[in-house]
Amino acid sequence: MVLLELFSGIGGFSKGLEAAGYTFDKVYFSEIDKHAVANFKYNFPYAEHIGTVTEITNAVIERPDIITFGSPCQNFSIAGDGTGLQGKESSLIRYAVEAVRKFRPDVFIWENVKGVLFSKHRNDFWSIIQAFTHIGGYRLEWQLFNTAWFLPQNRERIYLVGRLAKKCTGDVFPFPAPGGMHGSFGKDATAASVCGTITKNYGKQPNIGNYVLCLKPGDVYNGKLTPDQIKGIRMLTEVECERLQGFPDDFTKYGKYEKETKIISWVNRYALLGNAVSVPVVKAVAARIKKNTAIV
Repeated sequence: MVLLELFSGIGGFSKGLEAAGYTFDKVYFSEIDKHAVANFKYNFPYAEHIGTVTEITNAVIERPDIITFGSPCQNFSIAGDGTGLQGKESSLIRYAVEAVRKFRPDVFIWENVKGVLFSKHRNDFWSIIQAFTHIGGYRLEWQLFNTAWFLPQNRERIYLVGRLAKKCTGDVFPFPAPGGMHGSFGKDATAASVCGTITKNYGKQPNIGNYVLCLKPGDVYNGKLTPDQIKGIRMLTEVECERLQGFPDDFTKYGKYEKETKIISWVNRYALLGNAVSVPVVKAVAARIKKNTAIV
């Protein structure tokens, strides 16, 4: 099988698809961020970088069986400017549409923020649906997922799956949300609290985001921090953020720049993880596709 990852980031789709049992003879990826490209090359040395997404229509590659794309979300995001498809970043999804039109994969998967479903972006969302529909021959399904169903991170994202209609053997969605959140610890213990969404700016904006309060043995937090407790507040580490996204420890630590392997700075590691898809969510979606689609 052949995989094409557009807007690949650090390869969350590759990790999730592999976890669901897919194996690929060839992996192509398209990404513009130099640190994401370097990290992808380090973790997937067999993959081939084919440039930026704007060059995809001219790419000479084997026909991909699966195309994935977590296109830029800034203009759909609550924290963004709200310009939707008129925005510079989010409008890049048109290249993904052209890639599907050109290669006609068996399956394509799109991931984006839940903001695409908001009323002010509803026309944009339906424009995207129509664009894929007009290609012809595809069955489209979508659902809102939360990483908190699998890991203690509140991260709501929409997943849209397109499959060649003739290869569909069942429905991919609706996916049954697991009971509760991400689990419990011990027979009588409640599930641990869920942190907020890991964002690309986590390492750049002090006092914004998720923090950990490290209590000393016997110490109790009663809703008001003591001077000593204030000293025990820290940011999540890079490894903790990797775990919250479902990646192995130190997955983002190294990058292959040209022919030299270098350590990626902590600020850039946070940014890479904030832009990534959550591996267990991709795994769950991919497993449903595998079960209900006739793909070689």
